[in-house]
Amino acid sequence: MAQTYNSFSFQCQAWCSQTKARAGLLHSPHGLIETPRFMPVGTLATVKTLTPAQLEAAQAQIILANTYHLHLQPGEGIVQQAGGLHHFMGWHRPILTDSGGFQVFSLSKLRQISEEGVVFRSPRDGRLINLTPERSIAIQNALGADIIMAFDECPPYPASRSQIEASLERTDRWLKRCINAHTRADQQALFGIVQGGVYLDLRRQAAESLVSLDLPGYAIGGVSVGEPVEFIHEIVAATAPYLPANKPRYLMGVGTYREMARAIAAGVDLFDCVIPTRLGRHGAALVQGERWNLKNARFREDFTALDSTCPCYCCQNFSRAYLSHLVRSREALGFMLISLHNVTELIRFTQGIREAIFRDTFTTDFARWLGDEVDMTSSQH
Repeated sequence: MAQTYNSFSFQCQAWCSQTKARAGLLHSPHGLIETPRFMPVGTLATVKTLTPAQLEAAQAQIILANTYHLHLQPGEGIVQQAGGLHHFMGWHRPILTDSGGFQVFSLSKLRQISEEGVVFRSPRDGRLINLTPERSIAIQNALGADIIMAFDECPPYPASRSQIEASLERTDRWLKRCINAHTRADQQALFGIVQGGVYLDLRRQAAESLVSLDLPGYAIGGVSVGEPVEFIHEIVAATAPYLPANKPRYLMGVGTYREMARAIAAGVDLFDCVIPTRLGRHGAALVQGERWNLKNARFREDFTALDSTCPCYCCQNFSRAYLSHLVRSREALGFMLISLHNVTELIRFTQGIREAIFRDTFTTDFARWLGDEVDMTSSQH
């Protein structure tokens, strides 16, 4: 059932001698992606408040869009008529589309899961929509992203072992249907998703089953769904070693400093999260590991740059006092500037780790984020 992906490949370039962290190059039809890498989320074919030019200035190399949301509005047919998602949104670098599986999880009150797929009621107009593995892949084929995700069932936390086992079996059957439905395998890389809840033996079982299908990449899903953060570290550290070293590994929905650093130490390459723009729209900035609320009184007469070390347009041109003024005045410019900085910050963070891996200084340069529990054994590459 393995498929050939002529325009997609991954190569490791450097390894950390103390952890399983690695730096790599991901080749895609729309360009190279340097890993480890944070990927901004552009759910509706837009990273909220930011233009493609701003994303390029922030050194974004790949962004995400969402199958479920784009199916509802404007519809994949319109995107396809526009020449595909890249042309539609004016972003000509790599794109990854989620399958819609996580939205099925988050819309638990509006949907019904069966072996066939998921029937849910559109939150936009109330119509019933039948989303199957075949339909998810057909939508993603029409959208035309470089990387597409298999349609899976993302179980909630907490869930019993028997519930997770049943979910894993269904996800496995759905994945094989996704592979059979994929009509653009030479242009779009289909990633499988490792589920398994907090049960580490089920995570291993799921990972080994996925690897047997020889997909071009693998994701770790079903984390950051309400479980304690310690479980994220444990799940990632236990799962990543069972995924092939010569394929990219993607941790879905995680974008905080500590969680990314520790996942990279376990051998993960790609991350996505809505955090930077969501915080930006609420007037909160990420500054060298801290979260600052620009509404706070201490910023009203602070005329220094938000972060003097940051090269982004916001930090190079505006003061904390000005940003505080914009946020307090609810001016859109303030939310855009802070979002731009936040996206730049998280990309810089993963790029900094990449450079440290090349120098083999990852564990010392990023020690504050790794903690004492990280496995410091050799990567054995």
